Order: sequence, then C-alpha cells, then structure tokens
Amino acid sequence: MMSLIDQIKSDVKDAMRAKEVVKRDTLRNIQASIKQIEVDERRDVTDADIESIMMKYLKQREDAKTQFADAGRDDLVEKEDAEIAIIKAYLPEPMDDAELESVLKDVIATVGAESMKDIGKVMGAAKTAIGSRTDGGRINVMVKKLLS
Repeated sequence: MMSLIDQIKSDVKDAMRAKEVVKRDTLRNIQASIKQIEVDERRDVTDADIESIMMKYLKQREDAKTQFADAGRDDLVEKEDAEIAIIKAYLPEPMDDAELESVLKDVIATVGAESMKDIGKVMGAAKTAIGSRTDGGRINVMVKKLLS
C-alpha cells in the first residue's frame, strides 16, 4: 500500500495532467505544510502526522467557509467546499456518535477519570486512541457529557 505522502505526490501530478486547479493547489498546500514540518523538526513525517496536518487544514477551510457564508461570498464558499471534499477523501472515515462514545467510555475507564477535573488526562488519551477520525471539539463535547 502506498504511503499517504506518496499518494499525495502522485495525485498532484495527476491533477496537473488533468488541469484540476483546485485539487492541485489544495494538495500543494498540504505538501508545503508537510515540508515545513520536515524542515523545522528535521524528521520524516508519518501518515499520522499527515492526517493531523490534513485535519488542521480541514478545520481552517471549514472556518473560512463559515466566514465567507456570513459575508455572502457564495463563490468563495463553493471553492472552500471543493477543498474540503478533496481533503476528506484522504482522511479515514469519521466516527459516528455511538462509536465515539464507546471509545471514550473505554478511555475514561482506562485513565480512571471520575470528574471534570480529570478532563485533561482523558483528552490526551482520547486523541491518541482516536487519531484523526474525529476532531478535538467533538471529543471535548462528548467527554464533558460523559464526565458530568
């Protein structure tokens, strides 16, 4: 199976050949973020690192989409939607609420959390257990619900 970084490189070339400008530019932005980590931290990135970068980029695109929608810029909302779709294609299938709740109950039992003051321990372990299948905001809301 091809690593995520190799898949992105290959897809950039394919997008260039097919003249898919949005896909090409989106994947180049991801490549730039990957390169920045490689240079700044002097290490090779793993697929987990790339998924993390993509989750961050996805969140930025969703925030921008919201702002453009509020400003009535439908043309830019469409562009953000296209980028969001491209990024989601590389990320694992997101967890549904039942699956997320089940994993978080296991994490809470494992770390021995009993109240809201243990939320830090739970969040750290949950991010490790769940990875990029759900964003931190959703995890936080569910943990608060389970601990209260």
